[in-house]
Amino acid sequence: MDKIIPVVVIKDVNDTVPTLKALKDGGINCAEITFRTACAAEAIALGVKEFPDMNIGAGTVINSEQAKKAVSAGAKFLVSPGVSADVAEFAKEKGIPYYPGCVTPTEIMQALELGISIIKFFPANVYGGLKAMKALAAPFPQIKFIPTGGVDLENLSEFLSFDKIYAVGGSFMMKGDIRENCKKINAVLAAL
Repeated sequence: MDKIIPVVVIKDVNDTVPTLKALKDGGINCAEITFRTACAAEAIALGVKEFPDMNIGAGTVINSEQAKKAVSAGAKFLVSPGVSADVAEFAKEKGIPYYPGCVTPTEIMQALELGISIIKFFPANVYGGLKAMKALAAPFPQIKFIPTGGVDLENLSEFLSFDKIYAVGGSFMMKGDIRENCKKINAVLAAL
């Protein structure tokens, strides 16, 4: 299991290989390539082809059409900013993980009804961060969180030390020197 899920925005498909190589060289073997750009599916397909051992998924998947494109391109997991029953159903059919964004008890209950127990908590900093997740974990002990938004090198170990955190997502390692950022993240992971 990957403890770190980099949120990767590829604006030009030619940036795919150097970006994924930088993550891999830095010791991170996972990438969530977002569907915020026109070349997302192409970037996923290229990434999966060039880095077959990497855990490459699709992010910002907001409908089943995008989910189908992502899985056709080779995505190994799907992430949404919110909950989509259609995407959940499609992911279940295909046997791949789906991590919907949930921040309220109602959304968490909807995810549970869809058979999902690992959720993206986004944007974590806006919706109360670790304090909110600890409060939500009480009535929902079966839930694991992937906080995204507001997580960085400064608070990473604090998030990861909570046993209900499945992984941490974010783009904080994508700013500046990706390799060096990933090495710093791995140093934090090693210290846990």
